[in-house]
Order: sequence, then C-alpha cells, then structure tokens
Amino acid sequence: MGRVALVVLDGMGIGGAPDAAEYGDVGSNTLGNVAEAVGGFALPGLEALGLGCCRPLRGMACPDRPAAAHGVAVPVSHGKDSTTGHWELCGLILERPFPTYPDGFPSEVLDPFVAATGRGVLGNKAASGTAIIEELGERHLATGDWIVYTSADSVFQIAAHEAIVPLEELESAARVAREILRGPHAVSRVITRPFVGEPGAFRRTAHRRDFSLEPLGETLLDRLAAAGVPRIGVGKVDDLFAGRNITSRHTASNPEAYALIAEALRDADWGFIFANVIEFDQSWGHRNDVQGFYQGLQELDATLPSLTGLLRDDDLMILCADHGNDPTTSSTDHAREVVPILVVGPGVRPVPLGRRATFADVGATVAEYFGVDSPAGTSFLSEVAGHRE
Repeated sequence: MGRVALVVLDGMGIGGAPDAAEYGDVGSNTLGNVAEAVGGFALPGLEALGLGCCRPLRGMACPDRPAAAHGVAVPVSHGKDSTTGHWELCGLILERPFPTYPDGFPSEVLDPFVAATGRGVLGNKAASGTAIIEELGERHLATGDWIVYTSADSVFQIAAHEAIVPLEELESAARVAREILRGPHAVSRVITRPFVGEPGAFRRTAHRRDFSLEPLGETLLDRLAAAGVPRIGVGKVDDLFAGRNITSRHTASNPEAYALIAEALRDADWGFIFANVIEFDQSWGHRNDVQGFYQGLQELDATLPSLTGLLRDDDLMILCADHGNDPTTSSTDHAREVVPILVVGPGVRPVPLGRRATFADVGATVAEYFGVDSPAGTSFLSEVAGHRE
C-alpha cells in the first residue's frame, strides 16, 4: 500500500460556481482575478503541473503535456465555509445550510454564554475580524468583555486580548459556546480569535482554535479508520471534523504546513495524509491582500518540487481547495467557487479530469485507492492510475 496526500489549499477557488448568484458571489474568481490583478502569473511549477488547464489564468499556459491530472470540482453542499468544503471532500454532502446570523446572535444564545463565562459581550454583529478588534479592542481592555462577532459564514467568533484573557479561558469559553450552539443554532464553527498589542496596533496571534460540529454523517475518515488505514493530519483538519478519526498537528503558516507534509511523506510507510494549508484564506483572502496571496502562490510554486520529489511509485498527491476567497473583491468573506484539482505522482497519467460534479469525487478517489467504499462521489482513480489489484 502506498500513500495519498490530500492537500487542501484553503480558499483557492478558480471561478464562480453555477449557483454563485445565490450566495452573492457573482464575479468572484480567486485565482483568475488575482492573476489579472498582478498582471499575469509567473508560476512555472504550477503551470507545468497544469493549473492553467483547469481554467484560463492570465500569464499561465496549458502545456501540451502537463505533469498532473487536472480538472475542477463543483460544490453541491449548501454553504461555502471550510467545514462544509472539507466535509464534502470527504463524502459528506449537506442538504441544508448551517445557520447564519447577519444581524447578530439572539438572546437565547448570548444570555447563557454570558452567564456561563462570567464576562459580557461586545459587538455581536457581522464584521471583519481585524476591523472589529480595532473598533472594540480598547473597550475590551477596559471591561474584559468578550468581542463576539460573525461573518457571512456560519461562525461564532470570540476575540480576546491574550493579556486580559488567558488562552485556556478563551478556549473554555469556546467550548461553552459550542455546547450552546446546537439544534436550531448549530453553527458550523466556534472560533477563538486571540490578539495582542495596543490600541491602534492590535494584531491577531497564531493561537486560533476552531471548534466544529461533529460530522452529521459518515465520512471518508470514518471509513478509513474502520479499515485500519493510518490517517495523518496537518493543520486544522482535526478541528473541522471535531477530532473524529483524525488527529492533527496545527500550523500557523503555509511553510509550517509544507514542512509537516514533507515530514509525513518521509516517515509514513503508508496511509492517508490530510493537510489544510491555511494562509491563502486566513492571511490573504480575508484581508483582501492580493500581493500577499500572490507571494504565497510563488512560495507554493517553489516548494512543490521538494514535496513531489518525496512521492514513491504508487503514491498520489491531490491538490485542491474547499471554497474561494477572492482578495480582489470588496467582500472579505468566502466565495462560492469551483476548485481546481491537480493529481501528481510518479505513476499518474496526466489526463484531463474535466468538471467533476462534486468535491466528493476527491474523497471517492482516496477511498478506492485504499480499497474502501466511499460515502459519496465518483472516483477518478482509474483515470489517473488504473485499477489497483
């Protein structure tokens, strides 16, 4: 048995999904718009793999003989957040969206939260995380009250200054909120947002934690665990699955994620490596930082050869995303987009994979590789590597 590394480049969409208008995302095209904004991509490694074959991108050709199998996948679950995207990649498709709170959370949520944590609440509105910390950070320092906010996604976010609220207390408050936010208020994630600094110079730290709902049905991870297939997590994937059948080493940056992926490829004899690469979303997409996003792409481009060079004859590495997060739009929220798929490995046939009907096709491919049934989706393993005996 070999290894499959599924590397989710968080937020790296490649064009509007068919239902983008229903999400207010007409015109969002994360990779396409970044390419236009920087005057065209100069990413020779990703170009050679065939990223430009997935969708047209300024400055990037589609080679006659790309090195990777290539295509796009369409989201079908209701929602455009990381939990929804990762669950769909692993074969769990949501028929109903998680609840959202554009006007803030109701008293039946906040009153028990305040009572249980002993601190009041500031904010309680949809806002940019960096903006609301600048707006309310000084009042938080004076009162010790939580800064609670949300976004277009189904999230309950709690910000607190590390000098005022210890990380342990902040994470305990998040667990309290997670218990409250069930039933009709079962948001996708409760997220801690610790920050440091002085008024006018606040900055968020790398100590963020995500507390997701436990998956609402069976996932690829459950099937692999039942079959005894080792599962190695990198980044926040354990949080996105509430720790069910996956543990993970968290990362604060893309280079940290790449280093842990490389370590897993060097050390693991066989199994599934599941990685989330966070900064395209967290550091650049949500902050509308086009240049940072492009520099991250250049960093990925330079790093990929060292990762693919660790693949053995039967290994697969699948690069994809979970949603879009277009830094060129006025919004700082996730975008409803199709995502690229690149499949690389010494034995991979670099064929066009076309337009896959669901992200779940990725998980179905991993499932077939390891000889287990997939909860959903259609495998493309036979297209890229042939059937395994």
